[in-house]
Amino acid sequence: MTGQIAMRVQLSLAGALGGALIWAAIKAAERDWIGQYASLVLFGLLATLFGAILGMAGPLGLAKALPRAAGLALSVAALLALTALRYGDPEDFFAGPIPALAAFTVATMPVPFLIAAEKSGWRAYPSLFLEAWSVVLRFAAAGAFTGLVWLVIYLSDEVLRIVGIDVIRQLVGRDLVVLVLSGAVMGLGMAVIHDLTELLSPYVVLRLFRLFLPVVLAVMAVFLVALPFRGLDGLAGGLSPALLLLTMVAGGIALVSIAVDQTDAEATQSPLLRRCAQGMALVLPLVAGLALWAIWLRVADNGWSPDRVFVMVVAVVGIAYGLIYAAAVLRGGAWMERIRQGNILMSLAVVVLAALWLTPLLNAERISAESQLARFEAGKTPVADLDILALQSWGKPGAAAMAALEALAREPGQEALAARLTGGLPAAGVDRAALAARLAQVMPVQPATATGTREMLLTAAEDYMLDDWQRVCEGDVGSGRAGCLMVVADLLPALPGEEAMLFLRRGVDYVEISGLYLGVDGRIVMRSAARADGGFVGGPEAVALMRQYQDTPPPLTAANLNQLGTGEQGLFILP
Repeated sequence: MTGQIAMRVQLSLAGALGGALIWAAIKAAERDWIGQYASLVLFGLLATLFGAILGMAGPLGLAKALPRAAGLALSVAALLALTALRYGDPEDFFAGPIPALAAFTVATMPVPFLIAAEKSGWRAYPSLFLEAWSVVLRFAAAGAFTGLVWLVIYLSDEVLRIVGIDVIRQLVGRDLVVLVLSGAVMGLGMAVIHDLTELLSPYVVLRLFRLFLPVVLAVMAVFLVALPFRGLDGLAGGLSPALLLLTMVAGGIALVSIAVDQTDAEATQSPLLRRCAQGMALVLPLVAGLALWAIWLRVADNGWSPDRVFVMVVAVVGIAYGLIYAAAVLRGGAWMERIRQGNILMSLAVVVLAALWLTPLLNAERISAESQLARFEAGKTPVADLDILALQSWGKPGAAAMAALEALAREPGQEALAARLTGGLPAAGVDRAALAARLAQVMPVQPATATGTREMLLTAAEDYMLDDWQRVCEGDVGSGRAGCLMVVADLLPALPGEEAMLFLRRGVDYVEISGLYLGVDGRIVMRSAARADGGFVGGPEAVALMRQYQDTPPPLTAANLNQLGTGEQGLFILP
């Protein structure tokens, strides 16, 4: 057996074994042979172990890849075990994507360093750069190959079922077969693709990615130039502006790294792309700084949440990258080599931060729960604004905050808090009619004479609707106007009276539009709204439409629809 064939057999067996062990771990958890959290740790151990083996066995060989993969897997398992200090069960761990993302980062980013350490040293940037992109390419191609194999299996099963043979369906209907076969095919694909390294080099893809550099730089430049004229209000709208800016920063970091490549000889030789890389390096700290400011404004207004802690950490990483890149360019000379060395430093920093996220040292749930509890006790958060569902999803720190609130609710004068904790909206002792009346005072209506229909619909609304609408109406999104609008008209001629469209501006660039009318039982009915062509109204279009209707009542016109038949039994073509 040649070395090439032996490697393919070894990786196929390794992938099949990994699939079988993962199946066994799942079954052990289902049958309560091991605890739920122990099953999460075991799953992380197995997935990291065999994923790292497949990623490193090609360039290092199976014998050298195995101990390195085992060390990495044990580290990930230990970090996952530490998360039990903050989560009661695995469902809390997966309540949001960030803990899983942190574990994935710790499991994957060290792989190129482990490969390079064996070849030419863990700080050898050419080896790190090549191995990092090669591992990504191998997994992507092997994943596509695995998907193609399953497509062939599915088509083969369909063909055989025509003549009454369903043996394939019976086999693939077993979870063990699916996992073992997928692992074996993935391992085989990784081995074959590594053998074809010269044909499937990542350089072709990276050369194409370089062409995006001028485009992304132009977008960032236009944004920074237009920002003083547009104003900074859009940055205070929540996580979306900060995340968008940080996504652009991440793209800029990747494009600069691709442009400078592994050495000066491999770097782009185009004067335009080199200047664009330098310009991007100088722009990155500005955009990352704006993202940091945007999330800080959100934290100042609403306190911490795990998502805000995560975005804040990412923003700090983006600023660090930007400062390193900008300093490298401003110092002149070997600016590309300084960027490469900065990439090594920041890659290790990202791994450390991801590991810390899984430890008690950077417990986002604890930070968030303590922040929200402190804001409530200081009177910064009204009873109605307490996000009970969020606290309940923050694991043990959230449970501790809920226990503190429940203890406070038993004290005299905390009847409103007690009602809020039991799901009462509005709080106990508040007259519902008075709440509807207060909402009517802050909810504009068009035409201005349609106050009767507004009061009728508000009176029929559920308690939680009134509470939600009032918060939106009184919210400050930087427009200087109420955050809501009700437009009244006879929108459903088959029903008696008038109906309404309700506009709720829940963010700087997000307006929710709903249709309201009374049902036959006298209760309010809420339906989604759409354009006449069937399209969804969202983003800047919905914001502009709300502003227009706030200034001038819109005309009422007939829809361009006819139907076959009569009444509710008629048929018509949906736009």
